[in-house]
Amino acid sequence: MKLTIGTLSYNRDLQEDKRPLFDTVSNLASTLEVMIAMLPALRFDAAKMEAAASAGYALATDLADSLVRKGLPFRDAHQAVAELVAYAQSERKTLGDLTLEECRRFSPLFDEDALSVDVRSSVAARDVPGGTAPARVKAALEEARERLKADS
Repeated sequence: MKLTIGTLSYNRDLQEDKRPLFDTVSNLASTLEVMIAMLPALRFDAAKMEAAASAGYALATDLADSLVRKGLPFRDAHQAVAELVAYAQSERKTLGDLTLEECRRFSPLFDEDALSVDVRSSVAARDVPGGTAPARVKAALEEARERLKADS
């Protein structure tokens, strides 16, 4: 069998990539049109958002981090919090519903600080570039506004 350039896998791969790429660009353009129409009417219910974020077990990582700050290796902190979450689920409780005594069943390193972990403290704790801390978000918004001004 004689091979030609058209049968080499490199060229074939490039041909097979075109259709998904064009489909993606088309879908993105449509999505952006919908977003542009939707954004002016978009309203947020901050209280509902905070309640929803607090309802599950999303703060489990923050609890593990608090144990790590007290010197527990992460793998052990992860295990203790995993068992704590399983317990909370079996008792039909959120992490915020647990008492200090319940938390200490899974690690004696839990203290009052563990009970104060909430959505706001979790968001504020991510104070790194690109993080969710309010100062970082404010800086990112200011940068985006400046870029928009420069583009228009």
